[in-house]
Amino acid sequence: MASVIACREFSCADVGRRDWGVEGGKGEWANGRFGDEVTPETRVDRRREASPLRPFAPFCPPRVAPLRVTASLLSSPCPEVFFRYNLGIAGGRSRQGPCDFGFSESSDSRPILDREGVCAMQQRSQFRAKDVFEKAVGFTKADEFRSAGLYPYFTEFTGGADSGEAEVRMGDRRILMFGSNNYLGLTTHPEVKEAAKLAIEKYGSGCSGSRMLNGTMDLHVRLEQTLSRFMRRDAALVFGTGFQTNLGALSTIAQKGDVIVADRNIHASILDGCLASFARTTRFRHNDMSDLEKVLQGLQPDEGRLIVVDGVFSMEGDTANLPEIVWLARQYGARIYVDEAHAIGVLGPSGRGSAEHYGVEADVDIVMGTFSKSFASIGGFIAARREVIEFIKHHSRAFVYSASLAPANAAAVLKAIEIIEREPERRRQLSEMSALLRRELNRLGFKLLDGFTPVIPVVVDDEEMVCRFFWELMTEGIYTNPVLAPAVTHSLIRISCMATHTSEHAERLLETMYRIGRRLELIH
Repeated sequence: MASVIACREFSCADVGRRDWGVEGGKGEWANGRFGDEVTPETRVDRRREASPLRPFAPFCPPRVAPLRVTASLLSSPCPEVFFRYNLGIAGGRSRQGPCDFGFSESSDSRPILDREGVCAMQQRSQFRAKDVFEKAVGFTKADEFRSAGLYPYFTEFTGGADSGEAEVRMGDRRILMFGSNNYLGLTTHPEVKEAAKLAIEKYGSGCSGSRMLNGTMDLHVRLEQTLSRFMRRDAALVFGTGFQTNLGALSTIAQKGDVIVADRNIHASILDGCLASFARTTRFRHNDMSDLEKVLQGLQPDEGRLIVVDGVFSMEGDTANLPEIVWLARQYGARIYVDEAHAIGVLGPSGRGSAEHYGVEADVDIVMGTFSKSFASIGGFIAARREVIEFIKHHSRAFVYSASLAPANAAAVLKAIEIIEREPERRRQLSEMSALLRRELNRLGFKLLDGFTPVIPVVVDDEEMVCRFFWELMTEGIYTNPVLAPAVTHSLIRISCMATHTSEHAERLLETMYRIGRRLELIH
């Protein structure tokens, strides 16, 4: 069979396939048109010169040999599996050969053209096609943990408790919450709840549209102005979620010819943002400045470089070494992007995060934050110089093609910022509680990862034991976060402190953990 697939005068402009661009899993982008040759050397920006207004459809399988699709040879033999081109998407199972699409020739196969001009090549299959659901059917680990009574996730809460902001309800039970990212305890603050209610009364429950079109309200503009002032930046841009913020910002600002240099322990949303960009991504060992410098030394002079780190690493609870990172960025001409999700409201004299804590705010180029932690809502934002915000605002697909933040969420964040600026004592209480628990847990013999933030990781290097520890604490009325690999290097119980925790709460947690830890032989 000729290396030609018959089709009826279709064009598929700028379609492409995924290339993660990550060391250890390298590939190539291959984009093209029907009627054009598509080779691994063909490299076109997947987001079409960063424009969000032109559609993208995955098309080319890995390592495609030169392929030409024409409207001729309609009588030629067709592949033995179903092939259909419609709406810019082509299907076909790829194998590893240089020109093997996973089908074979058949002398009695003929193309079938439907009324829409779509070329469907069908033939009785001589083999059983792989079921895309095989991986789902084979996933049994969750059920195994459920059967053993150890499954720790998707715990159902039924509301807040009347007795305090640090407790929640599970049916008739009151649970002491030591697993929430509500660091300043503002999600139940009366002023925050009232602000959300008033926004619903004035604006309704949602905007039903993208910010670029009908979804921008004066609340969004006021929130972005407040955030830029609070963060001491030229401008800010609000997204619907924190995950969406990293995904949309990084995939837009880093493009072909750029390199993202990321800490190995970055949040999953940062990693997905890196993978979605057309930039090459490389990683350095967690907080290892020598390894970071080695990576920077190996970059080409014509490659734009962006160093990406978490200000506070969400599972480990330690902070990025921003002073050293800033020094290296200056030496090697790199920009810096810091995810301050777990640092804003927590660190720094004014609560602006790790960059303020280390005194390097002016040296960090893009700051990212979320609303689901200290800001007591949901959503996210970036803050940077005006040109950067304008570029991302008009080119980020995750921003342009998503509905805008609900009015109640925006109003809650505005009120939370007001309280954060008005009540700095919340930050002091949080810091004191974090230091107390770290000191006492170390004294009791628990193994902790180093840090000084409200995220306190108790290392338990056994998945089953983590789950048993979690359920023992839950039985005693205390909720913590069980975290298993591969989310972290060490399986652990993650404790999160809040400004609303009292000394009585801390004493109860410590006494219960000590008793259970002895019983499970985690400490001696």
